[in-house]
Amino acid sequence: MILKTEKDLIVPFGRKPLTVPFFLSVLCVALALSGHDNAAYAQTTNLAFGAIQQDTSLPVEVTAESLSVSQQDGTAIFTGDVVIIQGEMRLAAPRVLVVYAEATEGQQARIARLEATGGVTLVSGPDAAEADSADYNVDDGFVVMRGNVLLTQGASALTSDLMRVNLEDGTAQMDGRVKTILRGAD
Repeated sequence: MILKTEKDLIVPFGRKPLTVPFFLSVLCVALALSGHDNAAYAQTTNLAFGAIQQDTSLPVEVTAESLSVSQQDGTAIFTGDVVIIQGEMRLAAPRVLVVYAEATEGQQARIARLEATGGVTLVSGPDAAEADSADYNVDDGFVVMRGNVLLTQGASALTSDLMRVNLEDGTAQMDGRVKTILRGAD
């Protein structure tokens, strides 16, 4: 999806958009610190994601239309308007596979990984990202979004093939044909 006008851009949850000068300064610092030569800038971009650092030890709340549990392989499949909430992070998708880690003695099984498919939306603070799929590794605090990634930060938008979000430090790295359109303040 390529945004042609500012009307095409929806700011999630009515949050204030980032100003273009602020976004450009973050983008320029990220590019300067990335240590890549100029030819690589079109392929990899590092930037801030979300308003706060995410505590990945918080409980994970899942809401869906249906649930199927497999005791054999320790998985659960949520389908139909799946919404996952953990702290300030929101993830929505048509289907999410939940993989549980093996329970240790005296403790309950915990979520190790979430695999969302069918068109995924990830919102953290004022930032929102869309992709074909997303894998959230709860243990290391990373979300990897793949396929037609669109990141919106206020009035700015970036697209790529892949985005890795580090929830613990609030950063993201976009790889594979990174593209953005920068607009001046109106």
